[in-house]
Amino acid sequence: MEVDMSILETLQPSRFLSFAIPNPDPTLNPSLASPLIRIAVLDSPIQPSSPLIPSVAAMIVPKHRESDWIFSTESGHLQLLLSTPDIQRLILIGQEQQPIINGSSSSSIHRRWIDPDSLNNLEISLQPLVIALSPKSYFHNENLEVPFLCFEDNIVCSLVLEKCIGNFVGEILVEDVEIEGSDQSREFRRRLRFKRMPNLVQTEIRIVPNKVSCLDSVDIGSNSIEFSPDLGVLVHVYLVPMVASLALIGSCIEKHVESGLRPKALCLGVGGGALVGFLKTQLDFEVVGVEVDEEVLRVARKYFGLEDGDLVRVHVRDGMEFMDRLAHGDVVGNIVPQFDVIMVDLDSDDPRNGVSAPPIEFFRRDVLLAARSVLRESGIFVINVIPQSRSFYEKLIHEFQEVFPELYEINVGNVENFVLIAAKALP
Repeated sequence: MEVDMSILETLQPSRFLSFAIPNPDPTLNPSLASPLIRIAVLDSPIQPSSPLIPSVAAMIVPKHRESDWIFSTESGHLQLLLSTPDIQRLILIGQEQQPIINGSSSSSIHRRWIDPDSLNNLEISLQPLVIALSPKSYFHNENLEVPFLCFEDNIVCSLVLEKCIGNFVGEILVEDVEIEGSDQSREFRRRLRFKRMPNLVQTEIRIVPNKVSCLDSVDIGSNSIEFSPDLGVLVHVYLVPMVASLALIGSCIEKHVESGLRPKALCLGVGGGALVGFLKTQLDFEVVGVEVDEEVLRVARKYFGLEDGDLVRVHVRDGMEFMDRLAHGDVVGNIVPQFDVIMVDLDSDDPRNGVSAPPIEFFRRDVLLAARSVLRESGIFVINVIPQSRSFYEKLIHEFQEVFPELYEINVGNVENFVLIAAKALP
């Protein structure tokens, strides 16, 4: 693809360009050893409030992660940019890769590769290129070079188990990863991700190798080792406070159990089923799960240990529509709409909002009223929130307080997530 470099001399909100150029020296650095280099340039959709000199940054795509949706898609690029305050243009540079065909598995194990000295030399050699890709106004303040950002996460290695397509969520990826343990121990996880929101892990569970006495011999992707889901541990940090919120109604649940009633939960957004499985296996709840995409449920059953049965019933429907039908007395699968808790774990499907949850439509008054009506008198409504902005979050809280008499907030402490707990009745 031939690109007119002059168009990059100015910023244009939301402009995205991706192209490949010949690698001038494939032997210079293992991070860029392919014959072609992929360049992706994205201008922020958010225009600065004052005409300041634009902030520009570049990032080298980590070796072996070139095909990861975080780096290979416009939506992933956008979320990287939005997670970096005040950047108006982000330039990604990586190896040109052949994409994995949808529906196929990959036996290739991607391992983290870090060589600080080599990476520093590469950044120096790429300065002329990133300067040429920067807007002219960037140099009005005598900027002589473009800073390089470093992408960091806790993944040591990863293996794609399957890629498939859901009718609603689009492209789906299941992967096994080894992550850095907090105490240098080895930890293995299984993850569910959607291409529409590349930087967000939809479901993450711990997996354990079968019939292995020493983890030192375990390798992801080994044909001789199989992994099993461990449903007794919640590894997504926001799920722990969501479950802990049940302590607010602990005495009421105990009374129900003493009278022969099993506690009931309605989970909107099943994903891989980590929360559903934990409520059933660890807390002995009867769980009704609602997931909009049948393919997501197929993946959950195959890879994440989701099991339908007497205590777990899963419905393929839109969560808000399902709850509305229950609230209006419609019979849906012989379900009695008297839940001790409703738990909502739904992300926004609009990448322009960055990583956010739940969909903005969920805060309509009619939706909140429907939720309230299907709860027991002692019931609580628990929702995972990743706010788009502070003003959005404040409006959300106001909408809740208009419907529920008592509202609690838990700051998960990871910068992103908050858990809101709305009580139907005052304690």
